[in-house]
Amino acid sequence: MPILRVSEIRKMSNEERKRRLTELRAELMRARTMVEAGGALDNPSRIRELKKAIARILTVMNEEQKGKGK
Repeated sequence: MPILRVSEIRKMSNEERKRRLTELRAELMRARTMVEAGGALDNPSRIRELKKAIARILTVMNEEQKGKGK
């Protein structure tokens, strides 16, 4: 199950997307740090979900930026 759906991301304001992006990146950093330190995650697939959610947000932001430029 994805953290964020594309339809949800499109409904967000630009500031809200940026805030959510920084939150997801911070959570990803914490998860990666925990793995590197030798700890075990409760849900190892969470890293994959975080990376995909970050990519979705960046994709929508880039689409809107390119659409406005035309």
